[in-house]
Amino acid sequence: MGASLPPKEANLFKLIVKSYETKQYKKGLKAADAILKKFPDHGETLSMKGLTLNCMDRKSEAYDLVRRGLKNDLKSHVCWHVYGLLYRSDREYREAIKCYRNALRIDPDNIEILRDLSLLQAQMRDLSGFVETRQQLLTLKPNHRMNWIGFAVSHHLNYNGSKAVEILEAYEGTLEDDHPPDNERCEHGEMLLYKVSLLEECGLFERALEELQKKESRIVDKLAVKEQQVSLLVKLNRLEEGEKIYRVLLSMNPDNYRYYTGLQKCVGLSSENGQYSSDEIQKLDALYKSLREQYTWSSAVKRIPLDFLQGEQFREAADNYIRPLLTKGVPSLFSDLCPLYEHPGKVDIIEQLILELENSIKTTGGYPGRSEKEPPSTLLWTLFLLAQHYDRRGQYETALAKIDEAIEHTPTVIDLYLVKGRIMKHAGDLAAAAALADEARCMDLADRFINSECVKRMLQADQVGLAEKTAVLFTKDGDQHNNLHDMQCMWYELASGDSYFRQGDLGRSLKKFLAVEKHYADMTEDQFDFHSYCLRKMTLRAYVEMLRFQDRLHSHSYFHKAAAGAIRCYIKLYDSPSKSADEEDDEMSKLLPAQKKKLRQKQRKAEARAKKEAEDKNEEETTASGASKSGKRQPAKPVDTDPSGVKLLQVEDPLLEATKYLKLLQKSSSESLETHLLSFELSMRRKKILLAYQAVKHLLRLDADSPDTHRCLIRFFHKVDSMPAPVTDSEKLVWSVLGAERATLSQLHENSLTEANNSFLEKHKDSLMHRAAAAEMSFLLEPSKKSEVIKLIEDTANGAPGPVKQWRLKDCVAVHKLLGTVLGDSDAASRWKIRCAELFPFSCYFEGSRSSIMTKSVDGKISDTPVNGGLGHHKDSNSVNGKLETFKDLII
Repeated sequence: MGASLPPKEANLFKLIVKSYETKQYKKGLKAADAILKKFPDHGETLSMKGLTLNCMDRKSEAYDLVRRGLKNDLKSHVCWHVYGLLYRSDREYREAIKCYRNALRIDPDNIEILRDLSLLQAQMRDLSGFVETRQQLLTLKPNHRMNWIGFAVSHHLNYNGSKAVEILEAYEGTLEDDHPPDNERCEHGEMLLYKVSLLEECGLFERALEELQKKESRIVDKLAVKEQQVSLLVKLNRLEEGEKIYRVLLSMNPDNYRYYTGLQKCVGLSSENGQYSSDEIQKLDALYKSLREQYTWSSAVKRIPLDFLQGEQFREAADNYIRPLLTKGVPSLFSDLCPLYEHPGKVDIIEQLILELENSIKTTGGYPGRSEKEPPSTLLWTLFLLAQHYDRRGQYETALAKIDEAIEHTPTVIDLYLVKGRIMKHAGDLAAAAALADEARCMDLADRFINSECVKRMLQADQVGLAEKTAVLFTKDGDQHNNLHDMQCMWYELASGDSYFRQGDLGRSLKKFLAVEKHYADMTEDQFDFHSYCLRKMTLRAYVEMLRFQDRLHSHSYFHKAAAGAIRCYIKLYDSPSKSADEEDDEMSKLLPAQKKKLRQKQRKAEARAKKEAEDKNEEETTASGASKSGKRQPAKPVDTDPSGVKLLQVEDPLLEATKYLKLLQKSSSESLETHLLSFELSMRRKKILLAYQAVKHLLRLDADSPDTHRCLIRFFHKVDSMPAPVTDSEKLVWSVLGAERATLSQLHENSLTEANNSFLEKHKDSLMHRAAAAEMSFLLEPSKKSEVIKLIEDTANGAPGPVKQWRLKDCVAVHKLLGTVLGDSDAASRWKIRCAELFPFSCYFEGSRSSIMTKSVDGKISDTPVNGGLGHHKDSNSVNGKLETFKDLII
């Protein structure tokens, strides 16, 4: 580098490089300017100066200088390398790779460039290129351990595990002593475990086991050795040996559920679907009884039998499991029992069991069949468990009665208020749920979990402003927005985005959803530093696992929710576009001159005020953060120039933007019904007939009986039938394909759409949502039969549509919206609302008699306090502060 310069300037150039590496940027700039004063067109110096400026957040200048430098010296590998580093800093990895390849054409054996290129290839999953680059590095520097390991990992990632094993064995052959020094024992052991896992992945189980047993003494992680060994023994069907090791592992950790599952498999008592014969149940029961005697302190060994026991055996085991936890007062007991609610028979036994315990404690002060008295708190936790049980079964009034009884018993337990809030949420009174969560929060202002629970309830009740003020209590320096975003607090952003969407604020909603998408982009970026770190530290198994996790990163539920939310925002924006500038000008032209002037002044003042508030807030945050440890002032945080998300709505083609996120969902969440529902909606709006039909085919594959699938099927072919006859050859080809496909669909066959709809209704007439879907499609096909369609929804004769008690609140809300908007019958919607208000008396949506929305103040405004005391559980207590004072007195 700098070879074309005189000795003095060449030394200055070396100083620039050293200053850049040690982050002494001002010193580097000074040296660069000294060179450029004599040699203003020196390409490498211009490039290094640009790279230094890039680190000082002067990007535009940096790009100008680097491009000038490259233009002046196209044959310099330094200029191309610097250009690649510049692109890499901006995450433009593909462009950076091109620059590195150009640099290697000039200097093919440059170790630094090859290493940087290999990192980018691993990041972009250019696996064949990654293998090639790592091989070149190994050829140039074969005495470096990291090059051997990197070459092996590259082949592993490129689905060539056997080659990776050969490389690792060749590397072991280069070692003079197979016993590494103490400071390298962990790293060497990790490499050996990685080699064994590679052999296992290649299906060479016998060889992997031999290797593990041979090198066991040189591996530091003994637990990993045992787990790897038992995994191989089970795959080799050497179950007796596997059983012995699983028992050793259980002695080390008797609460690990995976060890119990493995032990069951070794003794021949495993089941993929959880179904066992009576003989297998008896053997399992005997196994766990022996384990229970051995590990008396283990919770898992007592809980697991509840999954497979039946009848009286289940009742006895559940009784023995629940009693000590009620005595101890474990709030998470219901969460532990939740999986059992998938079996209705077991739920009935649990209910009967808890009711017996409650009755016995109330009458005798102890459990049935025992003379010992239980502490008073046992009744409290029994009522607490019962309330959650009835809430899960949809019996909200009974659940509220039990939780109120528990609060009356001990009004200072915070969990009771949280559970009551949860019950109110399920019952449909979101405002009361938020108020109860806030009451719980006020009882312990230092608890972050309770604060988060309260914020979540407020957002569900669309109290966004109050939720933001509450969330700010646990953020750094009171900086709510920036700090929550920096912490990647995605549950908050998703709940906030949903709330804004319900309120019709698409800008803010979209901003929140896209913030979550940005977090996932940051996670993808964060893996970059590990490509070199993990190879250096030899954490190879964790490294490969991390890369595979990154490959399926977008299948995570939070990303799915964010992408789906963003797509819905864009669809709604397309269906109801915001006013264009021309339309606004037309409206302005209708105003009087004085009104126009007043409106413009108001807009200017609002913009100035928003800008000043943002700047003031940024200044306060900078002042609060103070100086860094080095004495330098911290850089100011970027000001959010679009807090309302208005700029996000100013897109030319909302459907095209939505398609970007849909492609990610189709790639990573192809088994989700929602993905293909969104695909159908987008394709229909974009008039992409074949893509819409593809979505229908996916929906039929995933769940042909879903009401949403039925809607899409009927809507699609109704749209096709109503389109004009094909004219061009391509249109005729599409129509012939659809005609052939239509004949293969079992839902249609030779039937008309009306007949197919009637058949669907007959098949699912006992389901409210299926009935509503059939009615909606009937109205689409024959709008003249509106009265019959409404009667079909309202008809409950002969038990249809299913037992009323089994109706869900959200389904009834969907039917009400269908009657009011799609069918446009306000009378039918009113009748449905009155009927559902009786079924769901706590529902604010239906204005149920016991909902908080029905309690109004004198001036006619809705009160925040629900009926029956709302927050209060003591009739003489009207405020949270009053209750807290009472609680303080009790404690004192």
